[in-house]
Amino acid sequence: MPRSPGRKSDPAPGAYRPRVAARRPGGRPAQRPVFRVLVHRQYLGIWNELPSRVGLANAQQFWDHVAMTPGQPPKVGTSSVMKGKHAAAKWPGYSKTIHYEITGAGRIDYQFNPAATEGGRGDPHGVVKILTIDLGSH
Repeated sequence: MPRSPGRKSDPAPGAYRPRVAARRPGGRPAQRPVFRVLVHRQYLGIWNELPSRVGLANAQQFWDHVAMTPGQPPKVGTSSVMKGKHAAAKWPGYSKTIHYEITGAGRIDYQFNPAATEGGRGDPHGVVKILTIDLGSH
């Protein structure tokens, strides 16, 4: 549905949008996600390579976890709330940074807000923002 011209919430034509939807690896999920998963454009290439780098099952398990229950421990794999200066919420209303171990040598850090009002409509909805993807050793 096209937006009406001139609304303050509309970005200018051609405006830079740093985060885009992180689509579920391997196709649509069986049930509608609770949270919208966003990835910064700088990580979009590695996000799209995730199934070939960590395996389709691992990539889907991560997406399913953050799209449904980002504040709970994952059913498969491990996650922890980061400590120190890296833990601070980057945006008002967002969680501390959560560190998810996607493989033995890979991690994805994210923050979530169950009632974000960002976007054109301004209605509260769940959002997960992927902060970093690191598939090297750490």
